[in-house]
Amino acid sequence: MSVLKSAQSLITISVSFLYLIFVLNPIQVISSFLYPLSPNTVRKINRWCARSIWGIWVILSEAQNKVKVRFTGDVPVWKENSFVILNHQSSLDILVLLSLAWRCGRLGDMKWFVKDIIKYIPGIGWGMLFLDCVFVKRNWTKDSKLIGKLFNKYRDNNIPLFLVNFLEGTRATPSKIKSSQEYARKNNLYIPQETLVPRTKGFIAATSALQEHLDAVYDVTLGYPQTPLPNLFTCFSARVSQYNIHVRRYSISELPKDEDKLHAWVLERFEEKDKLMIEHRQTGSFPGQANEFAIPAKDWLRPEDKRQRANFLEYH
Repeated sequence: MSVLKSAQSLITISVSFLYLIFVLNPIQVISSFLYPLSPNTVRKINRWCARSIWGIWVILSEAQNKVKVRFTGDVPVWKENSFVILNHQSSLDILVLLSLAWRCGRLGDMKWFVKDIIKYIPGIGWGMLFLDCVFVKRNWTKDSKLIGKLFNKYRDNNIPLFLVNFLEGTRATPSKIKSSQEYARKNNLYIPQETLVPRTKGFIAATSALQEHLDAVYDVTLGYPQTPLPNLFTCFSARVSQYNIHVRRYSISELPKDEDKLHAWVLERFEEKDKLMIEHRQTGSFPGQANEFAIPAKDWLRPEDKRQRANFLEYH
């Protein structure tokens, strides 16, 4: 990769952060004064802000830096309310999820489970605060009431939703995988090789509270064929060649209602996910027929209802 292309990419991402902090964040702050008059208008403004900045980052990686996005598994459904659970290896996972959300028509509707401290960070944190993301302190006693109120808000106001949760709670580093293996042995669980034992309380709470609002759960597995493992910086400096995304879609009606059974269901999904990651480490890809296409830069200017695809495979 040429030094010129890397420099061009870093300039683009730097300008995008200035746009976020000095244009979009002020728009979000100003929009909050409209909330007593029209909460829905405020949500629309913030949705546009999210789609604007996140869309720039998708275009940067796919159109400018020519990162290949390879999909396998189930075809996503356009504009359905979804709960997305996935493995977590790198900071780059965030950008890959943006590429998936774009293709689902939900880029501006993403809500993330994120650490509480993030909301104090100008730019990304402030933006996510206005988007009603789920900020957690990793203390379920303290988090549960606030999360419950937020879920009620999603449901009662019929807010479009692409809810993302890294159930492992942190990135799967070698030392954390070792600790997770010890925990699995002590608790007679499947012993993971590439992932961590998932935390299920947030997932159970969300699927229970949002049962009537959600259409599906997306079980997403992310993989990167290149080594060492890439991150956001290597991507933004044009040194990433490919993302691999494997999707399993489960209708919300398929999930068990009992909490213990739902807990077991999540553990089963992560056992499958771990086996997929073992295969990916060996082969550099996920199994199944692949679908590959890039988001054209011109689509950043088009509202989603002007570029709707009836079928995932029609995106050329």
